[in-house]
Amino acid sequence: MQLKNKLAAITAAGSGMGRAAVKLFSQEGARVAAIDLNAEALASLKAEMKAAGFDIVTITADLSTEAGARDSLNQAADALGGLDILWAHAGVPGPAGIEGVDMQAFHKSMAINVDAAVIGAGEAVRYMRKRGGGSIIFTASISGLVGSMFSPLYSVAKFGIVGLTKSLCQTFAPDNVRVNAICPGLTDTPMCDQFMSRKGDPEEAARNREMMINSLPLKRLGRPEDMAQAALWLASDASSYVTGVALAVDGGFTAK
Repeated sequence: MQLKNKLAAITAAGSGMGRAAVKLFSQEGARVAAIDLNAEALASLKAEMKAAGFDIVTITADLSTEAGARDSLNQAADALGGLDILWAHAGVPGPAGIEGVDMQAFHKSMAINVDAAVIGAGEAVRYMRKRGGGSIIFTASISGLVGSMFSPLYSVAKFGIVGLTKSLCQTFAPDNVRVNAICPGLTDTPMCDQFMSRKGDPEEAARNREMMINSLPLKRLGRPEDMAQAALWLASDASSYVTGVALAVDGGFTAK
């Protein structure tokens, strides 16, 4: 097992990529704390994992607040008895364009997309030092590698996460804490259609989804499991010499 006896916290764990990672990390031997805003999603995940023979910790928290972001990580570490791995996965699309932008909505999206990652990493590294090292993984996006015509303000956040990754990998290297980012392409999760139509128009979403799929060398959407597998590799000792990387998991989109 690739994560035997490891202690892992995953944010936005109630659905999509985060939920897939809770299952995969547990199967690979980790003890996992799942953090999410949606208490019902966490309850169903806990029940599903219990039926499969795994005992996970669940923590309901609003990561758009400083207290929620900070306390949830400390609760996770306390419940697990430490921390070796953090996948700071929480994120939201936020406002679309910049003309007449709702700045309150923008600031809330930045709190989830950036502030929660900053706070989480700052809390997690203290526990990782005590255990001799660890792995911090951020979720960025292909929109953190190339500009997004659909979501320029999302790109602001995700370029920031890539910069944070490249900076913290140097800051935390003396502590044997590696810092990397996953940059998902379009992935078949509940958030997908929000990106494909910022107006909530199903027909527009379907058109844009088809356009994106046709633009991909692999001609398919990513799956939550694809991202979970990438996170597993970055969390495991298999990537022990990998730090400061923004790993595109995007079906070849950014290779063009």
